[in-house]
Amino acid sequence: MDQAAPVLRILQQRNRENLAICLIVVVSLVGNSCLGVVVYKTQTMRKPINYLITNMAISDLLYPVFFLPARITLLYMDSWLLSGSLGQALCKLLHFLKNISSVVSIESLVLITVDRLEAVVFPLRPPLISSKLCPFFILATWIVAMAVNSQHLFYSKLVEYPGKLACVTGWNKVFGESSSYANYALAMCVVFFYIPFALLAVLYTIILIKLKTQVLPGEQSANAQEQRARRNGNVLKMAIAIVLGFVLWFLPYNIIVLLTFFTWDGTSVPCGIARLNFITLYLVYANCAINPCICFIFSGNYRQGLKRLLNCTAQV
Repeated sequence: MDQAAPVLRILQQRNRENLAICLIVVVSLVGNSCLGVVVYKTQTMRKPINYLITNMAISDLLYPVFFLPARITLLYMDSWLLSGSLGQALCKLLHFLKNISSVVSIESLVLITVDRLEAVVFPLRPPLISSKLCPFFILATWIVAMAVNSQHLFYSKLVEYPGKLACVTGWNKVFGESSSYANYALAMCVVFFYIPFALLAVLYTIILIKLKTQVLPGEQSANAQEQRARRNGNVLKMAIAIVLGFVLWFLPYNIIVLLTFFTWDGTSVPCGIARLNFITLYLVYANCAINPCICFIFSGNYRQGLKRLLNCTAQV
């Protein structure tokens, strides 16, 4: 009985992980797909900010389509599922696509903030992120994300051990002993997490100050100005909620990663860090399901578009 208890606990933990991942996959697939369809079907929502939110939704779909199903498989199998060229390609692509998703999301958040800054602070100037230029900005987010994460295609590989296959990483074997994966991880965290969110904090502070101090010019235009301010305020709330959600879901994991590389070693990891690391990792996974929920909660346009979409589906 005592010998069976550890095995039972492991199975229970795997089942809980499986349930959590399946829930994330379903919510992410349905939510992000509906978000993209709503923007595509609604003429009035075809604006740069909604295109950028859709870009985030597409990047979030990389998790439930590629990474999380493989994670579920590895919970119950000790060996990599596929062998040969297909298995090798999947091994290289998994972490590559997962990290692309995060970088594209962060770049999209910065562009969304720039769009809101222009709408609130410089409403009379031609927008930098116009409808014509928005596709080029979106394409640039993917090109940059693929370029900075291309290392994953080289140091991840499928290795055959006695009785099983494993997807392993070998940074030093590919880039040499003088190169450090810890330094690469630090650079990625600083450039694509801490610096962007410091910038976002400054820009949103400027936007909020402008909203509080703007003066409505003239009695005849007061109603129009109030309506514009109300629309900007509603969109701003949604944008800030998306940014805060991303920070709250990714910041704990980034802190754990940096502490693991630069503070702790195999013998000095504090008690309970393994469980904390597990929680922060699943917060990162859950982020791909949170963004569409935030959009539908904070935006009446998205809710109305979803209702129309559900009504059309029900009629079919």
